[in-house]
Amino acid sequence: MTAAMLMAAVASATAPAAAITPYPAAFFASRQPTTALDMVKLLPGFTFDSGGSVRGFGGAAGNVLIDGARPASKDDGLDEILKRIPFGSVARIDVIRGGAPGVDMQGKTVLANIVRRRDAGTRLIVSASTTTAEDGRVAWGTRIEASRNAGPTSWEGSLLAARGLDDGSGNGPRIQAPPGGGLLENVRETSAGAAHNWKVTGAVETALLGGKLRLNASVFLNPYDYRQADTPADPASLALEHDHFAQRTAEMGLRYDHPLGGGARVETFLLQQFGESRYTAAYHAPDDVEVFRLAKETSESIARATVNLQVNPSLALETGAEDDFNWLLDHTRYIVNGAPTGLPAANVRVTELRGEAFGVATWRAAPTLTLEGGLRLEASRIASTGDVVHGRTFLFPKPRALVTWSPDAADQVRVRVEREVGQLDFDNFAAGAASLTNGAVHAGNPSLTPQQDWVIEAAYDRRFWGGADATVTLRHYALTDVIDRAPIYDPAGVYDAPGNIGSGTKDEAAFSLTLPTDRFGLKAGALSATTTFRRSRVIDPTTGQPRPISGLHPRDAQIHFTQGLPRLKATWGFDIFDQWRETYYRFNEVDTDKLKTYATVFGEYKARPDLAIRFEIDNVGARSFRHVREIYEGPRNGSALAYADIRDLRGARFFYLRLRKTFG
Repeated sequence: MTAAMLMAAVASATAPAAAITPYPAAFFASRQPTTALDMVKLLPGFTFDSGGSVRGFGGAAGNVLIDGARPASKDDGLDEILKRIPFGSVARIDVIRGGAPGVDMQGKTVLANIVRRRDAGTRLIVSASTTTAEDGRVAWGTRIEASRNAGPTSWEGSLLAARGLDDGSGNGPRIQAPPGGGLLENVRETSAGAAHNWKVTGAVETALLGGKLRLNASVFLNPYDYRQADTPADPASLALEHDHFAQRTAEMGLRYDHPLGGGARVETFLLQQFGESRYTAAYHAPDDVEVFRLAKETSESIARATVNLQVNPSLALETGAEDDFNWLLDHTRYIVNGAPTGLPAANVRVTELRGEAFGVATWRAAPTLTLEGGLRLEASRIASTGDVVHGRTFLFPKPRALVTWSPDAADQVRVRVEREVGQLDFDNFAAGAASLTNGAVHAGNPSLTPQQDWVIEAAYDRRFWGGADATVTLRHYALTDVIDRAPIYDPAGVYDAPGNIGSGTKDEAAFSLTLPTDRFGLKAGALSATTTFRRSRVIDPTTGQPRPISGLHPRDAQIHFTQGLPRLKATWGFDIFDQWRETYYRFNEVDTDKLKTYATVFGEYKARPDLAIRFEIDNVGARSFRHVREIYEGPRNGSALAYADIRDLRGARFFYLRLRKTFG
């Protein structure tokens, strides 16, 4: 998909259908955005999705295109790419709702397309930042970005060096309490984590043989350190944990777009990614010394080709195929008091060969009605060697139908029916350690089957007040081969592991609202809010009783407000992420995490068009994190509760300052 094709689709879209809504740069100007990401977050009725961290290219797509195409990268996040596009380089953003002929929706029901100015010239952006925690820890960051966008050839590159603080750690009490009352343990926990990031990216785009070629590459280094101390009343019983994680990835990508004549185009993607990581967790207590080590190597090779044919202004066809080859090599060691301890699937090599063929037709049956139908056929072969020798072949048809009805320029109804197939997480294939302090060492399971579902979705979208939008979305999922927590029986013992636990259901109700605040006396302001309610049901493999799906949040909600102050050359606002809860049902324990509300207040002053100073207070309310482990004496189906391990950690506030200078 190219910008020219999208502009043609905009021109052919009639007012009642309103499939494509253009928002010129002037729409955002009063709110003083700095980057394309700021602009995307101000779009009415649009919720940004940076894409999924899955293998393959099609399933990892976000919901933002750049000049009609998605980036030919997976390692370089979509949000990071949008941060590198200055506001002055954007001509407009088109929002496509429900699909339109000639627009590759990539499985999304709503997309945004950023159309850049072709006369943006050469730019160099230098930014430096510092973050200070209220407990005295300091982080820093430096970013240099350069780009040239003029004529048929453009290039861009960036350098990042940063040290970040882990806002998920903190300080607070930890107790262990038996069911009848009293205390088994009462300690003070302190924890802190920090990560370094070094990243280099580069890309060039140019005309070639009548088409357009884009090449990109990146290298990313990400070491992380975490330390935790549990201090009881008796200092001699001090318990310490030190986790170190080092990750390195490299990626090379290619995208080539070429016209075939007769209204057809072919788009080709090639991508190669390599990764390596080392993880060590060491736990030291007076009578217990444990060490867990994990060494991992990964590789992903992707080839994808898509042919788009614009049959006529009302009908577009798309067909293509994708082939992926992935492998993972895991080596795990677990040592308790100097003695090696065996774990199921501790050392494995996993390979996956996966192919997908697809075809999609989009037809504007009437000015108010658009129909999309498609079929994807996925075939894969996953095999493991090492501790577990196993191989399986899968074949999944994935039909999809989407109906979009727009009775007028303000209202739209979308109905989607689709069969979805999840992707197996390679990390579930090998043993892992979440926290040695918690005793959380889990087995791997290379015998998993991908989770599948049939989803029925209905959405109603209403635009009003020349920039306001309200959307209600309802979804029902009929699930099969649900992947959840299950017991794994081994001669060395019983372990918690991921497993297929049967069928289930999931229901979601999502609400979003975008509201300009001019009518309420706050000029050049915009308020956006989203919330999603979830309900699920599966059968617990240990107890045989119904329960929710592990790790599923019953509710997520967030509110964002931004107001431009043109006279002061400034912008201010706040972001609020509501508290959430998630529960994991293991065979011998139930773990519940509760994270309280997180809020950020920010202000940005543009001393000149090329100079911006931003200040933030992150975690304004010093949110707390509560982790509860209900430990049973054995499997939950026939054992009594032994005790509850309860941690209440309070996070630190962070004070962030950034200086951003643009040259050119």
